[in-house]
Amino acid sequence: MDERKYSPHQGTGPDAAEKPRDVLDILLELPGEAAREEKDVKMKRLSAAAGKDVLFRLRSLGYDRTAEIIKEHPDDMAVFVVLEGCVSPSFKSEALRRHYGAATPAELVKKMLLPGEIEDLYREVQHLSGYLQITYEAVEKK
Repeated sequence: MDERKYSPHQGTGPDAAEKPRDVLDILLELPGEAAREEKDVKMKRLSAAAGKDVLFRLRSLGYDRTAEIIKEHPDDMAVFVVLEGCVSPSFKSEALRRHYGAATPAELVKKMLLPGEIEDLYREVQHLSGYLQITYEAVEKK
């Protein structure tokens, strides 16, 4: 059976007056890879200590990278998600590592941030990556 012959979405939506569109045709019009979401967050404790806004730029992670982190760092997953999902500041910065006396980027995350801050950033990166949220909408039959 041709997978493009039937779609439960035919005849619905804004193009309903036009020729019904198949979901496969619609998906083929989208970019080939999911867009990476980004968000700036203000770190309250660090901002208060610095006397000015300390903003971290967070970015979503792809499925493969998330799976690697889960496999390679099951006990420190939140730290490594923050490490990978934080675009700015870069926890790989030699200057930051030296300033905080951290030998590795993961150690820097643990020294610079409180456990609750790490968890909050972890959850935000996960949210940007499509986790911890409902990513679909149920459709009722008419």
